[in-house]
Amino acid sequence: MIRFAAALLLCAGLVACTDATKDLSRPTEPMGDFSLVTAVVLAETPEPQKLLVSQDATSEEWIETVRGAFHERFKRFEGDSEYYFGIKVLAYSLPPPVVPGKSALQLTFFVYDSKCNKMHADVRDVRIIQVFESRLALTREQRMQSLAETAAKDVEDWLREMQATEGWFTDDFKPSRNAPSVANRC
Repeated sequence: MIRFAAALLLCAGLVACTDATKDLSRPTEPMGDFSLVTAVVLAETPEPQKLLVSQDATSEEWIETVRGAFHERFKRFEGDSEYYFGIKVLAYSLPPPVVPGKSALQLTFFVYDSKCNKMHADVRDVRIIQVFESRLALTREQRMQSLAETAAKDVEDWLREMQATEGWFTDDFKPSRNAPSVANRC
């Protein structure tokens, strides 16, 4: 019994160490002139693919959860230029508490500037797999939230990398010629 309790505490500690929102309580480090207008979130039609043995989650649940996580993370930036996100939820895994497996989320991501130009030509594929999680302590909704928050953090890390290497979110940045405009749609 003591070993079980110790293992449960260890799992809870590992989950706490991987919390994707712990940085949100600190002051926001600007990301150039970036300011998010909105994150448009869609789901694979008719429903995102359910991987392996998983609990069900509807498109609407994923859309709401992912949109909330991205808005929470990116609405804190107060740059001078407006940007839009296009996100599509493709697949997920939410194993029941006692079934072996890992929670996972796959989505695609685009960022558009204020003129509806794609900032990058190729779709950004985001895959989140939560190796250390305590499914006994977390509800399905909490695991969905954790996956969405981790995906948003992963995207922020990538955007910061693109800013540092490609000059994104500055007056000098020019979108790739291979990244077509989607005028009047963002």
